[in-house]
Amino acid sequence: MMLAETAHGAWREVFLAPRMGALHARQIGVPVGCALVFIIAWLTARWVHAATRREQVIVGASWVALTVTFELALGLATGSSWPRMLADYDPARGGLMLAGLAFMFFTPQLVRGRLR
Repeated sequence: MMLAETAHGAWREVFLAPRMGALHARQIGVPVGCALVFIIAWLTARWVHAATRREQVIVGASWVALTVTFELALGLATGSSWPRMLADYDPARGGLMLAGLAFMFFTPQLVRGRLR
């Protein structure tokens, strides 16, 4: 999932950000990222096999925790400042990352029908 999201982020920064600005490109990237998460979750649902509501919550929470850890680690490794990284999580500043993380958290429950 992070490989797909990283490729998506690189594509967004190279092709979209120069044309429409970094913030707007990141805002557009959230629904696209949600679609990627959903597709990957759908394709791997049987492998993950989170059949119960409890397992789905654990998987969703794990994905969110790992994603935030990865995002912050990558941001620090590439020299991003804390205010810049945290701006993506602040809806008042146009950041939509919390919405994306909420979607990611609930995605295992959205694809549970795939297990049937």
